[in-house]
Amino acid sequence: MKFFWTFFWTFLLAQMATYVIGSMQGISYQFSTGALLGVAMTVFVIIVANVLPNEPVHRHHH
Repeated sequence: MKFFWTFFWTFLLAQMATYVIGSMQGISYQFSTGALLGVAMTVFVIIVANVLPNEPVHRHHH
């Protein structure tokens, strides 16, 4: 379920970013560009979340 919500929110944010950046550049909105960006961002977020450690780092003082 967490993958669904990750995809859902990154997909919406990618669509918004595509629309806003396209409007600022004066180009037309492309749903497919936002969809591709959303999928790429989702994969990136999931990879980063799996690579980062879950345990806190313990500092050893000598």
